[in-house]
Amino acid sequence: MKTRALLFDFDGTLVDTMEGFADIAGEVIHQFHPEISFEEARRRYLETSGVPFFQQLEIILPGDPTNSKKAAIFEETKKEGFFRSTFSEEVRFVITQLRERGILVGVSSNNFQYLIEQFIEREGLQFDIVLGFKHGFEKGKHHFEYVLHHFQLKKDELTFVGDSLKDAEKAISNDISFIGLCGTFTKDQFLDKYPDIITINSLQELLEICER
Repeated sequence: MKTRALLFDFDGTLVDTMEGFADIAGEVIHQFHPEISFEEARRRYLETSGVPFFQQLEIILPGDPTNSKKAAIFEETKKEGFFRSTFSEEVRFVITQLRERGILVGVSSNNFQYLIEQFIEREGLQFDIVLGFKHGFEKGKHHFEYVLHHFQLKKDELTFVGDSLKDAEKAISNDISFIGLCGTFTKDQFLDKYPDIITINSLQELLEICER
């Protein structure tokens, strides 16, 4: 691969938070909309993951006047579980190995910037760049352009690693290479929509891919 930099999604890719977040989202949506079962709400959350929750709500329940309130409850509730999470030994090993090989490694998350910074500072794992959500600056085009400019990279030198179909869509629509981590979505689900991407079952596979 020509890749000089790997940019990682956070939730579901570097930390195992997606199942807990899906439970919270399912509860919040069902609370406001009893006609939508918890299971259905949870499924819709996972299907639309990869964008901030307030944007997911506009996909699931477009124009609903309670969307902003639901989003606020979700963001506040998820903080407790967010800071109970930690980087696995595999994540620590892979990120360290990639950096030792001279590959730039970054985080691109739809969590708020201050939350991501606090989490990574607490964990003590070194990244070359950490990008979170700020108004007018979110995962996707904004983050990709910032990384390309900051490190003076060409588009074919940057690869985005994520666990959702939305992650794949964001990368491909911006002409950025994408690697899909199976888990939230299966290999078949990824390849059915994006047949030309690489999929992996564990982050450790990146070490082999980056040697090709």
